[in-house]
Amino acid sequence: MARPFEGIRVIDITHVLAGPFAAYQLAVLGADVIKVEQRADPDQSRGSGTDPALNRAAMGTGFLTQASNKRAITVDLKTPQGREIVRKLAASADVFVENYRPGAFEALGLGYEALAAINPRLIYASFSAFGQAGPRREQTAYDHVIQATSGIMAMTGTEDVHPIKFGSPAIDYATGTMGAFALASALFQRERSGRGQRIDMAMLDVAMILMASHLTGFLRNGKHPKPHGNKQPHATNSAYRTRDGSLVMLGASNLRQQKRLWTVLERPDMIKTSNESRDAGRDAEEAVLNEIMATRTAAEWEEYLQSRHVPAARVRRMEEALADPQLAARGVLHRHAGATGVAGPFTVPLAAFTFAHDGPRIDTPPPALGQHTDAVLAELGYDAAAIAQLRNEGVI
Repeated sequence: MARPFEGIRVIDITHVLAGPFAAYQLAVLGADVIKVEQRADPDQSRGSGTDPALNRAAMGTGFLTQASNKRAITVDLKTPQGREIVRKLAASADVFVENYRPGAFEALGLGYEALAAINPRLIYASFSAFGQAGPRREQTAYDHVIQATSGIMAMTGTEDVHPIKFGSPAIDYATGTMGAFALASALFQRERSGRGQRIDMAMLDVAMILMASHLTGFLRNGKHPKPHGNKQPHATNSAYRTRDGSLVMLGASNLRQQKRLWTVLERPDMIKTSNESRDAGRDAEEAVLNEIMATRTAAEWEEYLQSRHVPAARVRRMEEALADPQLAARGVLHRHAGATGVAGPFTVPLAAFTFAHDGPRIDTPPPALGQHTDAVLAELGYDAAAIAQLRNEGVI
């Protein structure tokens, strides 16, 4: 069998994170993803990340994260010839993804209606901060701005210190993942209907879905989600300082698990028979757990509780988490020997799931800016002389 999206061509005219990450999900599953950039204004992520030398080489770690398996070309969309190249790409494609300001591609003659007229089977996805419709459609934002807008920041932090932004750009990654799901769904739908689709992805919408249960609760009773930090509503589901000063996070969430926790801690007197009684007795439970957890190290508690089927983990830094042999066993990461513009090996995330056969796989390293321009244009029918002329004119 082939990977799910082999034979599918994706035109990726996106930048920064959410849009490129969505296209990356299809790329590791076999799609031919052609990343289109403007040479004078390439993907912003090429200059972002923790390695200044790579940033200067336009191969920043922000770009490396989500560019494997893609081919890269440069096209100036402000020129008629450049827009014609994009139309030819769309005619040959199954999926077209862009994340520019709403209305920008329509103004260039590259909106959904224009490209669907060329290719009725085209699936056209637009990613933006607030969506293609609504009073805020023309406003711009990044992950942290959406965190502020959506209410997620207000419910993150501790009782005393909030709002707090997430440590990772989780909304961006969630938007990319949800976008990949939307694209896969549209491709499946097309197999039945024969028609293309218009997808409107908004980061704000995704942020609201990430708070789904909190939204339902608030809309039912008007109670705002509280920033609980490490002190969750149930004492047996919170973090505690241990003998070595490290934190251990307990995860005895439901009634069955809290009964098991108190049993293995030899405090059966603390077992509750309802969540209401857990709520009422929270302070007393916390005091007991503070005393007990201080008797062992976080690592000792993790081993002791996990061996007795009680969810618990010591709080790790990234280097410890990456050294966990569980990650190697799962194949979450892929190590490249190198890439154009990148000296030496580097490691990138692959996928958050595995298939029994023909699943996600990385075949090629992230491309340099415009690395495949000539090859892709040749596939579209441009000969060497025409490509040379486009280059001389600054179109590519």
